[in-house]
Amino acid sequence: MDGFARNLLHWFDGHGRTQLPWRRERSAYRVWLSEIMLQQTQVATVIPYYERFLVRFPDVRALAAAQLNEVLALWAGLGYYARGRNLHRCAQVVVRAHGGEFPREIDVLTALPGIGRSTAGAILAFSCEQRHPILDGNVRRVLSRYHAVEGPPTARAVEGRLWELAALHTPAARVADYTQAIMDLGAMVCTRARPHCRSCPLAMDCRAHHDGAVDRYPGSRARRQAPVRSRCFLIVRRDSGHILLEARPPTGLWGGLWSLPETDTCAAAETWCAAHALPVRRSTSWEVMRHTFSHFHLDMHPLLLEIETSPQAVMDADRWLWYKDGDAIEVGLPAPVRRLLDRLDAQGSPETPDDPHRALRKTRQDR
Repeated sequence: MDGFARNLLHWFDGHGRTQLPWRRERSAYRVWLSEIMLQQTQVATVIPYYERFLVRFPDVRALAAAQLNEVLALWAGLGYYARGRNLHRCAQVVVRAHGGEFPREIDVLTALPGIGRSTAGAILAFSCEQRHPILDGNVRRVLSRYHAVEGPPTARAVEGRLWELAALHTPAARVADYTQAIMDLGAMVCTRARPHCRSCPLAMDCRAHHDGAVDRYPGSRARRQAPVRSRCFLIVRRDSGHILLEARPPTGLWGGLWSLPETDTCAAAETWCAAHALPVRRSTSWEVMRHTFSHFHLDMHPLLLEIETSPQAVMDADRWLWYKDGDAIEVGLPAPVRRLLDRLDAQGSPETPDDPHRALRKTRQDR
């Protein structure tokens, strides 16, 4: 065991996060579930989702047998919904092809949906103490600073070097503790902003700290300004309070979730309603709400449309759903759509405008 691992493990014994719920019982299923949830998501956010998932899906067979919509309903709010879809697919493959047991060979494990090299290494390190390096964001940051690795960590050559270093420092003994320790150090001490170098067990030999250049590492690519997209979100409400939801395509943005119908502009809302035989009794525009994704901003223009009838036959049940909180059916809703519906529920019936068709008339004038 080299000095890097030895100092890190000594620090971990006194300061590590040993009480995380997925560390109490290190089955491959529980480790896998937590690792998928923790991708690009903070621990504090993940814990309640993880615990709810285990109540509903205590093992991989229960998860595999569930409907995707049920899985996504529990996932809603965690973001990066491809993870939820891959989680469900992976469970089904594990049950169908591996008898409900996660493979212990890293090449077989990385062939499963949603599992990359680092996630596979973590699963095997935590669940059966196999010696495999990991390279998540926290580990990249620690290694980049300790060895003063130049360049953005996502660049192929830089990533290859970091994998070499990760393998170099991973010990043969206490693999699970070491794996948790290096993640904890990145999350708690070697943080992205204002790292706590005085508390770091590796500071004495850290090149970035020695050179006074901690902020220089890891390197970053020049970021382009994120583009802004704009869509009108139609909150179509019946007198009963039910809201019309549309099933999103299985892949892509919010794939597999239920969302509000959309049009390119609010000026097109009246035409959309007419095409779907939804006579509008009153419309109310809400202020724009911006939601930021990893690669663009979405300006959401909510338009509340109260309809005169309660049509049923015109709606394909696989694509459309009349939904109201409290209904028996559980649906996965994107977080910003959930916020819109919560606001609608909180305000009750909107105040009647002087001209009930004012909002739609205004959009016609804005064309």
